[in-house]
Amino acid sequence: MTEAAPQGALPENILHFARALRDAGLPVGPGAVLDAVSAIEATGFNQKQDFRAALHAVFVKKHEHTLLFDQIFDVYWRRKGFLEKLIAMMSPQAKPDAKPQKPDAGAARVADALFKNAPRQEKPKPQLDLDARLTMSGAEILQTRDFAQMTAEEIAQARKLIDRLALPDDRRPTRRYAPNRNGRRIDPRRSFRGSLSGIIDLEMRSPRQKPPPIVALCDISGSMAEYTRLFLHFLHALGEKRRVSTFLFGTRLTNVTRALRRRDPDEALARCSAEAKDWSGGTRIGASLHAFNRDWSRRVLAQGAVVLLFTDGLEREGVEELSAETQRLHRSCRRLIWLNPLLRFDGFAAKAQGLRAMLPEVDEFRPIHSLASMAELVRALEGDGSKADPRAWLRGAA
Repeated sequence: MTEAAPQGALPENILHFARALRDAGLPVGPGAVLDAVSAIEATGFNQKQDFRAALHAVFVKKHEHTLLFDQIFDVYWRRKGFLEKLIAMMSPQAKPDAKPQKPDAGAARVADALFKNAPRQEKPKPQLDLDARLTMSGAEILQTRDFAQMTAEEIAQARKLIDRLALPDDRRPTRRYAPNRNGRRIDPRRSFRGSLSGIIDLEMRSPRQKPPPIVALCDISGSMAEYTRLFLHFLHALGEKRRVSTFLFGTRLTNVTRALRRRDPDEALARCSAEAKDWSGGTRIGASLHAFNRDWSRRVLAQGAVVLLFTDGLEREGVEELSAETQRLHRSCRRLIWLNPLLRFDGFAAKAQGLRAMLPEVDEFRPIHSLASMAELVRALEGDGSKADPRAWLRGAA
């Protein structure tokens, strides 16, 4: 005997919950809402954990969407009146001596999805408040906005700006030669072929110019997932003009180079998320670098490749292995650039053991948390960016 269908306002609440998920960036359609109601009919909703598991199974299709789902679920399905309290808490009434705290990753998208249509009580204010953001354009604000604090609309705009970003042109001479009338070396083959017609004319050649390949090692642990998603968009756009090899690592190493070569960026990221089973999980940086050095370094680090190491470096175990594997990776490539979102904090100091073990073995240490820092990375690849000496951070921490 099957349970009775859920009566009352529950189906309507599920509909509004699905709209909040869609506003936050999850691909939720009308069919998913009907499936969710059917799932509740089949499983029942006597326990909150079963209710959450049923909705999660229907609405969440990618690993990286679990973070937003959990936050919206915890806010939406609280006791009655909790939403009004959150709206009151979000109003600027904090004490002057309160220390500002960094919002959680995805908090802006959750707040935008839940509270953008909430009624506002306007009260007359005798004074005139000026917002400094009004003096800046929307594009300028978006350039410095943290990736993890962007709303769904801002993320969509950031993807478009990444696609239009001027990619680096850092062509280097290779071992192969190409015909060049102004070259300094004689091309024997073309010269002998031309002499068959009776006219002896020396043909010249010069080294062929080609940009070095890019190898990206991206951390997909829980603290890095929001930043890695937009950085993969940058790698997808970069792969249209040069050879890019992309690896994702959390608790294990996953090669997603072929998946990221899909022409459509959304399809490419969906394939990457499907292949990386440990998305938004734990992290083992030392073991992942060891797997790359052992299985992939000789295959992809040829022709003077530049390695982009995208991680926060928060490794607690195996610090000795982490230092040795980072040093081995440094010796195998032309340049090793460490991109760390933690540099967005003003008071950042390299005090963690993992950070101090990796910093001496890298060439550059750069932030990567906004479009402005991404543009600075492009200039650094061309050789025109500001120097980012990692030894300065070690001296500062000491």
